[in-house]
Amino acid sequence: MVQAKPISKTITSLDDLEERFNLRPTGNEQFFPEWHQELPELIDSEIATLDQIRNRFLRHRKRGSLAEGTINHLVIAPLLTLAALYDEPFFVTTEPEVELLLEDKDELLRGRIDTLIIQQQLWVLVVESKSTIAFSVALPQALTYMMGNPNPQRPIYGLITNGDEFQFIKLLIQDNPQYDLSNIFSLLLPHRNQLYDIMRVLKQIRQIMLHN
Repeated sequence: MVQAKPISKTITSLDDLEERFNLRPTGNEQFFPEWHQELPELIDSEIATLDQIRNRFLRHRKRGSLAEGTINHLVIAPLLTLAALYDEPFFVTTEPEVELLLEDKDELLRGRIDTLIIQQQLWVLVVESKSTIAFSVALPQALTYMMGNPNPQRPIYGLITNGDEFQFIKLLIQDNPQYDLSNIFSLLLPHRNQLYDIMRVLKQIRQIMLHN
């Protein structure tokens, strides 16, 4: 008999993920060049907006930890807006339900993605903001949601954040499922706005999806 289980309580480590999906980190150093090679440049207006977003975030962050909803309002939504990922031909959906049936384990894993960007039914970007959860837990959960991609022959990108830090993910399910990660970008570094780097990656992902 198939048992329904919540992803958030079932997949809490990379071991859980690998056991259920045979998903492994890639050994190919060229698997995920999108986060660091030939990135598009920023224009002056984008730089000014990113400075405003970071300053606004830090002003609120000084008062203490921020809830996920606040992080989404202050950072995620403005970034996706600036990257034109809310505009044609992309659509945003919040908290879509994901179901993954694992017949060999009689499990039905269920969960809801925080934010999903779609282009003509193709999943583009899964965004997970977990203000109180370590990346070591947020990463396997985000990868599990990404495994629900209905077009397994196409790569899918993810972005996890706790507000202070951001990390990109690339997953390819076809044949042997494998993934890779970007460096971690921090908004708390003094004298450097790493939102510039994050925005350049988002623009890169947008360009790739538009030309695929």
